[in-house]
Amino acid sequence: MSTDVKRLITLLVALLCSALTTTAARAADGDAPSAGERIANALRTSPVYVDEAYADAVPPSRQRQLADRIRRTGLPIKVVLTPFTKGDAFDGDSDILAGIVRDRLPDRRELVLITPDSDFPDSLRGYEWPADTHQADRAVAATGFLDEMRDAGLADLTAKAVDLVAEGKGEQRYEEAMRDLDRSASPAKSGSRSRSRSESGSGSGWTGWWPLVGVPVLALTALATRAVLVRSRKPSPAFPQLVFATARAADEAGLRRRAEAEVLALGEATQAADVTTTPDLQQALDAYAAAGKVLDEARGLPDLAGALALAQEGRDALTGSPGLPLCFFNPLHGRAALRSGWRPLGRRDRLDVAVCGACADALRDRRAPEVLTDTDENGRTVPYFEIPARRSAWAASGYGSLMPPSAGLARAR
Repeated sequence: MSTDVKRLITLLVALLCSALTTTAARAADGDAPSAGERIANALRTSPVYVDEAYADAVPPSRQRQLADRIRRTGLPIKVVLTPFTKGDAFDGDSDILAGIVRDRLPDRRELVLITPDSDFPDSLRGYEWPADTHQADRAVAATGFLDEMRDAGLADLTAKAVDLVAEGKGEQRYEEAMRDLDRSASPAKSGSRSRSRSESGSGSGWTGWWPLVGVPVLALTALATRAVLVRSRKPSPAFPQLVFATARAADEAGLRRRAEAEVLALGEATQAADVTTTPDLQQALDAYAAAGKVLDEARGLPDLAGALALAQEGRDALTGSPGLPLCFFNPLHGRAALRSGWRPLGRRDRLDVAVCGACADALRDRRAPEVLTDTDENGRTVPYFEIPARRSAWAASGYGSLMPPSAGLARAR
């Protein structure tokens, strides 16, 4: 063997030994994969990742059942059940976890991710790419509002979320759950609801009913008291049910998070849209820009609802099949089901407005629909459409109901 060959072999051996030594040293120093990499690596072999903190709630046998359930759907569903703490690898934010995990998966084009909700730890959160393909966000959100899931454990709650995502009717299920929640939070039922919850004990802690129902009920009590005081000072023509709508939507932070997610999803959808096959792409881009501006400057529930309405307009433009706008009386009820005539209090003329099923029923039964409220110049809580149109784009447009279909909220802004 020549001297040059021997030198080459000696050099290669030295480099190999150096690499092995460096790897061992890094391992000894704890240079392990990041939390996001560890989760993503685990998801390569199973669609379910469960942190040790939840091992008792979702033992290996239930993890396998969940994995089998997901595989039977044929959908790209992944489940990551891990606790959140401020300052952890994801800064205690499920949105950050979702983004990090998605970036580290080999196939990021199609993904449905179910995680605990960092804002409401007793609830689940759904993420989806491309947005709205399976209505995963609404499907997962609806899970925590179902009566049948009130005392469900984490494993059962997650299994139900998978089923609702696979069903593909998340929007419908969410709206149904909201209507049921509204009825359960009414004065006639709120007491029995509270007693039922206290009598059932803490359960597994995986239903999310206290922050999602208890807080609105407390808000309802405070607002009802305020309404009584206001009426004692001065008669008010305000709708007798407006306080309920305000209390139901009392979680402004949660609504803002939902609006942010929908606007972000619209932005991603517009970027992915094909210019040659999306004739209304510019309208979608206009709606996205307007929704972002409204969201940045939002001062309360009416503006956040406006961001949702603009996001809906943008999605309709992308699909090329615009439907009815959001419910005139309360856009948080979701998309309207039909148009109906309505005469505002104190006026002779009738307006043609888009209404959801619940509000249509109220009009038919000559009851006051639930309405989204705003604050007038005197600090009074009034239906949003009673604010002068010069001060409120939402009062002027009725969130789309009072505009020609071709006008578009984005252009009206």
